[in-house]
Amino acid sequence: MKASAKPTIRLLYASTALFTLPVLGTPAALAQQQTAASAPMMDEIVVTARRREESLQDVPVSITALTAETLEMQGSPDITSLTKMTPNLTMQPARGSNSTLIAFIRGVGQQDPLWGFEPGVGLYLDDVYLARPQGAVLDIFDIERVEVLRGPQGTLYGRNTIGGAVKYVTKRISDTPEGKIKAQIGSYDQTDLILSGSTPIGEKVGVSGAVAMYRRGGYGTNLTTGQDHYDKDVNAGRLAVEFKPTDTLFIRVAADKTVDDSNPRHGYRLVATPTVPKLLSVYDTQAGLTGKNKVKTEGVSLTAEYEASDTITLKSITAYRDGRSDTVIDFDNLPAKILDIPAYYKDDQLSQEFQFLYQGERFQGVAGLYYMDGHAEGAFDTIVGLANLTTLTSGSVDTKSYAAFADFTYDITDQFKISLGGRYTIDKKEGTVYRANFAGLTSPFFGGTARNPTLIRSNYTNERTFKEFTPRVSLTYQPTDDVTLYTSYGKGFKSGGFDMRGDVILTPDTVKGYDPEIVDTYEVGSKLRFWDNRARLNLAAFYSDYDGQQVTTQVPAGTTIASFVDNVGSSKIKGWEAEGQFLLTEALMASFAVGYIDAEFKEFLRYDLTTKQYVNIANTAVFQNTPKWTTNFTLSYTHDMGDAGTATVTGSASHRSHFSLFEFPNPTLDQKGYTLLDASLVWTTADERWRVGLHGLNLTDKRYRVGGYNFPGATFGDSIIGFYGAPRTVTATVEYRF
Repeated sequence: MKASAKPTIRLLYASTALFTLPVLGTPAALAQQQTAASAPMMDEIVVTARRREESLQDVPVSITALTAETLEMQGSPDITSLTKMTPNLTMQPARGSNSTLIAFIRGVGQQDPLWGFEPGVGLYLDDVYLARPQGAVLDIFDIERVEVLRGPQGTLYGRNTIGGAVKYVTKRISDTPEGKIKAQIGSYDQTDLILSGSTPIGEKVGVSGAVAMYRRGGYGTNLTTGQDHYDKDVNAGRLAVEFKPTDTLFIRVAADKTVDDSNPRHGYRLVATPTVPKLLSVYDTQAGLTGKNKVKTEGVSLTAEYEASDTITLKSITAYRDGRSDTVIDFDNLPAKILDIPAYYKDDQLSQEFQFLYQGERFQGVAGLYYMDGHAEGAFDTIVGLANLTTLTSGSVDTKSYAAFADFTYDITDQFKISLGGRYTIDKKEGTVYRANFAGLTSPFFGGTARNPTLIRSNYTNERTFKEFTPRVSLTYQPTDDVTLYTSYGKGFKSGGFDMRGDVILTPDTVKGYDPEIVDTYEVGSKLRFWDNRARLNLAAFYSDYDGQQVTTQVPAGTTIASFVDNVGSSKIKGWEAEGQFLLTEALMASFAVGYIDAEFKEFLRYDLTTKQYVNIANTAVFQNTPKWTTNFTLSYTHDMGDAGTATVTGSASHRSHFSLFEFPNPTLDQKGYTLLDASLVWTTADERWRVGLHGLNLTDKRYRVGGYNFPGATFGDSIIGFYGAPRTVTATVEYRF
């Protein structure tokens, strides 16, 4: 494989453990390689799940890959759309945010977006790990594909991928000039414009760029300030330059920047009081807290690939990223300052990865070294108006991470293959936490008058080092070309750290920090092709032992709020996934996907603020953001109109069963099962230059919660609030390619 070779997917969707996506392309695209006299069939799928090109049927890794074409044909606005398409996956905007991501795969993840607290699902932009979830709800533009890898990925993808990894892969530069202009208008005054293009400059240099502007009015209104609520105001851009000085050397420099200036998102009160009735729309609010609400993320990367021989390729990935979020969240959603939070987060990271790739006849794989130097900081006021009290929380965490990894496959025979891999990680962290009470309704940090605190609750700096070896092994058996059976074991590791909200008065042990998480996952799967390669059915079952699970809890404590990040104990997760795709005719394709999870705690230790002891309450705890059932069914029909082009109609239904937003069931907050119906109609000209689409999402206008906060009690204004997914929207798109 040449160093400049580009990863390819020869189908509009891919899944290794199962047939992952419902319908991820048009029937015509799936059968595009057939001859005029042949029967329709599905093409081979090539993925890069193990950092090298391989046939999907040979890879013992659970992966879903969606091309930009697939997502655009279904009107997907951003990567959270994967929640509807992929079994056992949750990806949503975080509470009170438009662009901060929370993600769970197979019950493993983390919804706390506080600085210094790393998620359990790793996010990658062109193989660059993004340490923070702020700005991670990425829009679909200027990309080649999005990949979702399920289960621990500690061997190859490293940091904190105990639940899995999501890779956002941008487009490589074409050998010929090309460009695209896309405009979108839709419900709630949506007006979007995306411009992208690339061109070679001579034989050895290519340049590409893209800009996107997303505008939308609010789904609701802030009845106190008059601002749109749940609006969108995002600008984004990317620029890349590629060099091919020789046939064996490829260099790519890429930069990106995203700025989100959407209005504050405060949520909806779920509990009415005699003086505060419920609002008619869940997208409205009466929040009085105003202020800056801006998220900026940017980065630059340098990738170099050198083909040392026919079997050896050397690769280097160097990257720097930084970001800042200024935000306000009105927890009580009322005009008065009852429970208000102004905040800012800031982070930067420098990473370096070296890879050694070997591709022999019966032996292939990758080995490498990884280093990351990251800094995250932030501060927020907790304003409790009825107590005339403000608690300032501020701090930072510095991380230095070192890792060595390897993953190789040996073909024992033409039918049996064994893969062995391992990663050794060392994480060094230094955390600083300051927490203090101030009389009045703001602290000096956020513009209040200079004064001394009435009580210092935390003021410490501590260091910890975490080390772990995470192995992976898999055995693959292919009795025929159409049948693949595999079994695998993988271990995942998520680093420990320090609770940036830690309160030494309430929880003295917080100065020690919290320990790592460990997940051991066992999986068996089969991949079947039949009906003359017009159908595929993939099955997988998994079992995970989850130890040291990090759970964030915030509860009222007098006139302040106590926060713990506890290693609550252990749990077990078991489940299965079944997916299929059937090319019924050259024009008609049906797909389905079903995921099931049974997750329960074996031990859940909770610190009792009264007794100062840990108590096992596993019998009352549940997994958050983990519905037992996730299903999807999609039907897609493409009509060939000859010289007039093609018209494709796609309809899909996705269902998620009941789930809890936190580890403890709450009938007021928990989300009941719901079903979303979507439909798209897309016309493409015969020369594929013009494309016009009409996309309807959530056609039944279902109201469903994706996040919430729970601070009951009169002191906190009975602050039980929910955040909601998008209502029914209709978007018209016009695209011209040149």
